[in-house]
Amino acid sequence: MPSKCTNCYITSQTSPTSPCKTLQKMNKFELVFIPMPGMGHLVSTVEMATLLVTRDPRLSITMLGMKMPFDSKASEYIQSLSESLSNNPSIRLIVLPELPVPKDSKDLLLKVLLDSYKPHVKEAVSSLLTNPLAGFVLDMFTTSMVDVAKELGVPSYVYYTSSAAYLAFNLHLEEIYRQKNSNEAVNPQFKNPDFDLRVSSLIHPIPSKVIPGIFFMEKGAVWIYEETKRLRTEMKGILINTFEELESRVICSLSSDSSLNLPPLYSIGPILHLNNNKIEGTDRADVLKWLDEQPPSSVVFLCFGSRGSFEKGQVEEIAEGLERSGVRFVWTLRKPPPKEVFQDPTDYTDFKDILPEGFLDRTAEVGRVIGWAPQVEILGHPATGGFVSHCGWNSTLESLWHGVPMATWPIYAEQQFNAYEMVVELGLAVEITVEYRKEGAGDEPRAVSGEEIEKGIRKLMEEDSEVRMKVKGLSEESRRCVMEGGSSYVSMGKFIEDV
Repeated sequence: MPSKCTNCYITSQTSPTSPCKTLQKMNKFELVFIPMPGMGHLVSTVEMATLLVTRDPRLSITMLGMKMPFDSKASEYIQSLSESLSNNPSIRLIVLPELPVPKDSKDLLLKVLLDSYKPHVKEAVSSLLTNPLAGFVLDMFTTSMVDVAKELGVPSYVYYTSSAAYLAFNLHLEEIYRQKNSNEAVNPQFKNPDFDLRVSSLIHPIPSKVIPGIFFMEKGAVWIYEETKRLRTEMKGILINTFEELESRVICSLSSDSSLNLPPLYSIGPILHLNNNKIEGTDRADVLKWLDEQPPSSVVFLCFGSRGSFEKGQVEEIAEGLERSGVRFVWTLRKPPPKEVFQDPTDYTDFKDILPEGFLDRTAEVGRVIGWAPQVEILGHPATGGFVSHCGWNSTLESLWHGVPMATWPIYAEQQFNAYEMVVELGLAVEITVEYRKEGAGDEPRAVSGEEIEKGIRKLMEEDSEVRMKVKGLSEESRRCVMEGGSSYVSMGKFIEDV
């Protein structure tokens, strides 16, 4: 695609919502987005698509929505997208038919489901597109759809919704796997609690306790290695939801290491949907009104993502830690699903059923316990001074954007890795725990004690700590980098030029 017209440069538009008339008259170019149907991936991908079509009106985006049986919230979100995108003529959502769960498959369920969607993707793209097709933009977990792009004769790019450090980690493991041609050369090392993995792009070694659980599963690990290989061999570019000022060392290392054979990297973050938590109801109104009455930076916010929940014993330890700390708090507390059932947590009917006796009465003046939270609104409130988080990458970027330091409490996926990066590699967070892990309904992780929680919260809320000062500085950098002339703004422009 040409990088400019005779009247304006795409990479330096000062009024993206009012593009020049020459651009408006140009032919449209179509990009097909195939996001992973998980909430963190979907929300980030929709926001990135919106930024692209706002930046360059020649782009039109068709987003293909897949419904997975194990993520009800994502399926509900996909349904709601049709209405929310109706006012944007440059983005169209096509919801693909929900497919049955394969029975008796010996392969990884997600891999089988994605493969079964390929003919539906090809049919949708072939029959419904009206503009010239410029390429596919795939999620880091849907890269196998490159097979469909090849059949249609178009290139593929990948949108990497995790950190650049996690990309470097995956590339390193895939290299070991490729050299040995066996997962047996990789996996046994992870089971050694004293094992540390050296990754050239990172300063500190990665301990086995923060390696994501999927790498301990034979089929899951091999699938990840195969998907990572596609980044090197079959993608035309990698867009990463990060920014140079945050991960400068690893981005520079990945970009300059010719042995990796990587396509161009585009650091385009932070990609944030800052209005995605406008939740109605008494909980939201009450907590925001209560925050309005608190001193600046005095409240710690505890929130553990869409799948974060704890059993009664751990809830009691959190309550003890909060009460002992004496810090004002907003705590998002959700009910775990039944044992051995894979579904999202739900809201409690009565918090007294799970909290220690008298806790709500004793903390009525200093805290609020709520269900599903308006996370962005709370993080952006002046009263919020700390964030106890599961360390999902979107939440991590949101905390940096708002200048709110984080205390780490990872739960699943790559969150242990994110926690370690923030605490050890970058020095941008306080540790409560980095190795806590609850991947499935049957997992019983070590209980984090009230004493550990109290200690972490007190350290998090220190007024003039080095972590707080560094996070405030990164907040300013994160906002500058997406403005005209900023590093991510320029990187986004380069991607548009290359499409």
